[in-house]
Amino acid sequence: MGGPVSMSDAIKSAGQSLINGSTGKNTDVPALVAALVNSRVAGLNAANTAKQKISTSQLTAVGSLKSVLSLLQSALTTLSDGTALSAVTAKADGKGITATAGKGAAPGSYAIQVTNIATSQSLTSGSFGTKEALGTGTLKLSVGGASMSIKIDSSNNTPTGIAAAINSASGNPGVSATVITGTDGAHLVLHSSSTGVANGISVEVTPSGSGDNTGLSKLSVNSTTSTVDPADPAKTVAPYTTIGASNNWRQTAAGKDALLTVAGTQVSSANNSVTSAIAGLSINLTSESVGTTQTLNVTSDASAQQTSIKAFVTAYNNFINMAASLTSFDKSQPKGAQGGPLLGDSMMNTVRNSLAGAISKGVPTGGGAGQANLGSIGVSLQPDGTLKIDETALGAALTNKPGTINALFNSTTGIGATMNSSLTTFLKKGGILDTKTTSLNKDLDNIKVQGTKLDAYATQLTNSYNAQFTALNTLMAHMSNNSSYLTALFGGANSAGALASGKGG
Repeated sequence: MGGPVSMSDAIKSAGQSLINGSTGKNTDVPALVAALVNSRVAGLNAANTAKQKISTSQLTAVGSLKSVLSLLQSALTTLSDGTALSAVTAKADGKGITATAGKGAAPGSYAIQVTNIATSQSLTSGSFGTKEALGTGTLKLSVGGASMSIKIDSSNNTPTGIAAAINSASGNPGVSATVITGTDGAHLVLHSSSTGVANGISVEVTPSGSGDNTGLSKLSVNSTTSTVDPADPAKTVAPYTTIGASNNWRQTAAGKDALLTVAGTQVSSANNSVTSAIAGLSINLTSESVGTTQTLNVTSDASAQQTSIKAFVTAYNNFINMAASLTSFDKSQPKGAQGGPLLGDSMMNTVRNSLAGAISKGVPTGGGAGQANLGSIGVSLQPDGTLKIDETALGAALTNKPGTINALFNSTTGIGATMNSSLTTFLKKGGILDTKTTSLNKDLDNIKVQGTKLDAYATQLTNSYNAQFTALNTLMAHMSNNSSYLTALFGGANSAGALASGKGG
């Protein structure tokens, strides 16, 4: 199969077809029309397609730029809001105490003495027959102020059935049930899922009034709080749950709050993650801590701080590299494809110049110590605009120059403040990136409209040319028929004709 026919060749071919029509051959109307229409709209279509390609490429570039700037702002925010630079780590010098540091935690050392950890209550009922029917009615279970009611009937009134009903109830307030079978029979065991004296279990029984409810009534129990020392009633101890004297239930584990002293101050907590003692710290206790006195050391987390600064440098370098790609010029590429999509774009230049200016600025360190820049902490500016970290110098600065670090990245006067302000301006609704995006989308809409108009114009031309050349073809056919008739009548170059030969009627 041959290659594509050029526009000029198509027109020549169609023109030859017209000539052929005058010599008795039919004109190739479709080919002639296609060539003429193409000659009128091909250039316009090519220009419109080129505009669409450029605008689409620019729109994609702006989207990529917006994404990399958003990531840069995220990396910067953890530095400028103090979250990263105030990061601390906490560690106790014994067993059973760990701590998690959060926002607001400050370096320091704290003596911690643990009296007891928080525990949850467990209750065990008296014995029943394994399949004994305990009657019918309603059980209302309460834990820590929340409660639920369970209907007990002939389908679930055995110890196993009651345990299953408790565990499957959708409104369960925080109690699990199981059945333990011993030599004396089956025992219903209830366990509070929450620690602390406030989460004791109470069961209220309402018999249905029919059948033998003696067994069901034995499940009634009420938890209270006591401070009486079980070993010596004359003494008091930390609060714990109790059910008092009962022939039907016994408390196998008391609910207690965690009790500890922190820097000489007594602290209690319903659970073993103590968040109220030291601002920004969650102190976690296990049984190994009971009866010990330990020191909890809270120190600056230089590793986390260094990681955050490295993340910022990486994000900034990603922006610089993308900006270079979007504004590049490669003369080795074909004409029209040599420049990046945002080469010479004023929006791109504004963003790049603003952020580069912020990176290179110096900031006052306070105390008459002059100004500092990123180079002061081991972060140097490279010829291509990227940043390079000297990890040894940065580590030393984090240890020895915390004031310089804070001056550079604080949210009011530092590099962090300047860059964050610029990024917010660029990325906000109505900012230069949003304005550029809106403009490019409008251009693409206009290009689409222009394409539709060109399609309509091509259709109009096609219809017009088809009508004209179809009429011309018809006229030529008539002319050919007339020519044949006259030749037959009067003769031609190779015949005498009907009149000359005396055959005319």
